[in-house]
Amino acid sequence: MPMVQKTAAEYSRLRRAFFRRPRHLPGRRKRPSEKDEGGGFDSAFRRPLHPVLPSTALFRRSSRTMIIVMHKHAPAEAVAAVIGFIRSKGLREHVSRGDERTIIGAVGDERVFQPQEIEALPHVERAIRVLSDWRIISRETQAEDSVITVRGVAFGGAKILSVTALPDRTDADALFLDPFRLPASPYAEQQPPNEKEQIRLLRESTAANHAAGRPVLVRIRDVRQIEAALQAAADILYLGGELMANRALQDETGRLNTPLVLCKDKHHTADEWLTAAEHIALKGNRQIILGESGTLSFSANHPHRLDTEAVVRARRLCRLPVLANITRLHHNDMPQEILLKLACAAGANAVVHTLNTSIR
Repeated sequence: MPMVQKTAAEYSRLRRAFFRRPRHLPGRRKRPSEKDEGGGFDSAFRRPLHPVLPSTALFRRSSRTMIIVMHKHAPAEAVAAVIGFIRSKGLREHVSRGDERTIIGAVGDERVFQPQEIEALPHVERAIRVLSDWRIISRETQAEDSVITVRGVAFGGAKILSVTALPDRTDADALFLDPFRLPASPYAEQQPPNEKEQIRLLRESTAANHAAGRPVLVRIRDVRQIEAALQAAADILYLGGELMANRALQDETGRLNTPLVLCKDKHHTADEWLTAAEHIALKGNRQIILGESGTLSFSANHPHRLDTEAVVRARRLCRLPVLANITRLHHNDMPQEILLKLACAAGANAVVHTLNTSIR
């Protein structure tokens, strides 16, 4: 019982102290009527003032890189000379060898030399300072669009490709398959077929389209499904937006010699999209197609919309082709026909749809 009385008395004391606390804001000078005898601050209730330090972001050195583009089929001796020059200046090099050109990145503070110095070396086409996180895929490195040709179908060419998600359509340029999709409802029947049976069915579908001269895009939802898709002779691996932050999957697909579509997730920006594509390109796979399958909307009834701004920005900043997937973005207020026109107007090189008409 004495403990209860003591606790109640303590509570009353704290309550009185709370309502008698100074009304000035913490860390601010009190009004003249509230000053103590010394005329200063009430040290019992004032938090100490700390000096305002300048933001370290203003003094943080940004990641600077110089891209050196070699001439077509430059000899190994010329590449070695450029690497030696970079190392002599205290910088690190990153060599990326393509089918025709070799691109060398000088990583570090490249202000120790001028671009003209390295452009004077043999077989150097140009040297460019790049501040963005996407350097290999940027238009500063290569101004012309990249064209990825699969079974005679050019992704990134002058023609806007029609990619159908309907297996029975025969007039489309390519076919999109999503064999590993599971229903979202926990009460729906979720019995995926046997792995061997799944590969067999997928192989039959791809073989029928290959006979018609059409490439097949296969969507994978896990790194373990890459081998199954390749065994089924998939021409292009389609990475959904939920995999854009999966660095292990990006590293694995970056080591393949297979074209792939990298989709932007609904909550990622265009810059994060390009940075993820750069991670794949750094591993050696340059056959990358950017995929846009929707971003968050302001409507509760239609939570996703086509991110035309991201398509425009990606086409302006990088040289990779862009594919728009509108199969799950249409609704009564925005039919697929309108979405198709919006995607083409934004600069998409290919559109995945379920329409019964082809792109004109």
